[in-house]
Amino acid sequence: MAQNDTVTRILDAAEVLFAEQGFAETSLRTITAKAGVNLAAVNYHFGSKKALIQAVFARFLGPFYKLIEVSLDMHEKQHPDSVLSIEDILKFVARAMANVTEGDRNRLAIFMRLLGLAYNQGQGHLRKFLQTEYRTLYRRVMALIARATPELQPVERYWRFHFMLGAAAFTLSSMEHLRAIVEHDFNTKCTEEEVVGYLLPFLAAGIRAK
Repeated sequence: MAQNDTVTRILDAAEVLFAEQGFAETSLRTITAKAGVNLAAVNYHFGSKKALIQAVFARFLGPFYKLIEVSLDMHEKQHPDSVLSIEDILKFVARAMANVTEGDRNRLAIFMRLLGLAYNQGQGHLRKFLQTEYRTLYRRVMALIARATPELQPVERYWRFHFMLGAAAFTLSSMEHLRAIVEHDFNTKCTEEEVVGYLLPFLAAGIRAK
């Protein structure tokens, strides 16, 4: 088995199992069994369970953050004096997510579940890793949000950002279930694109609410 293939299989298995069972509840042996590799392979490629958890996040967030950076750089070069609206910022984020997942909504749903777990399962090492690795872009995006909402105090903007993140994570991680409920209760089919179309104005309005 090629080295890259081994790493991919471990990450694929870990991603799904962490999302289904949680970080603490998922053992390395469970991951290796699903991936079809031995425990030594995990230790060789990642060194520890904590490093594996971080690698799962980095595989998604690395390309995702890079796409946002490139998009923002291009926009600022073309429109140096413009102030992005909340809707504009969210569209940059939504496009980056779509490009990273290549239309695979299941993978996006899995990652959003993982993001929720990162906040509520006491993964201090993971939050420290994310803050260290992606601090620059986080500050850049928050500065853009601040420019778009000058009327908000910093602490209120912080809470609204995390309320927005929570609503997005819930919706995107539960996409199929929510669509099924709508179809059953309203006899209406709703595409994934339509759900995102409903979501973005709601998130923007929540950030701007008086």
